[in-house]
Amino acid sequence: MRRDLIYFRKSVWSLRDGINSLLRDETPLISNEVKVFLRDVYDHVVQVIDSIENQREMVYSLYDMYMSALSNRMNEVMKVLTIIATIFIPLTFIAGIYGMNFNPEASRWNMPELSWPWGYPAVMVLMLILGLLMVVYFKKKRWL
Repeated sequence: MRRDLIYFRKSVWSLRDGINSLLRDETPLISNEVKVFLRDVYDHVVQVIDSIENQREMVYSLYDMYMSALSNRMNEVMKVLTIIATIFIPLTFIAGIYGMNFNPEASRWNMPELSWPWGYPAVMVLMLILGLLMVVYFKKKRWL
């Protein structure tokens, strides 16, 4: 529609210029009686130009509104993806730490919970609690 309105606007502007030159120029081919009608046509052309400008502004406004709605939708998607990433990043960190091969007998600074019988379930429960706490926090903030 924008392209059509621009094309139509160019056509009507050239028509307005042509009629205006016919009204200004003194030529024996155009009598005063015809000039009255040409003035009427000129007024109609000006009204058409105003209408085209209004239509063009409406099309641009609708396009801007569409782009804003599209941007808002994209922002909502990005917000959800960010929340999901925020929840899983600390869990991935914990899983990465415990995924390393430590030998608790080699050094006292190694993880002693690796040799605990309940070490694996304890880390899983810790990760579950951490994930649930973040979900509760996001719900409380009304981000989720």
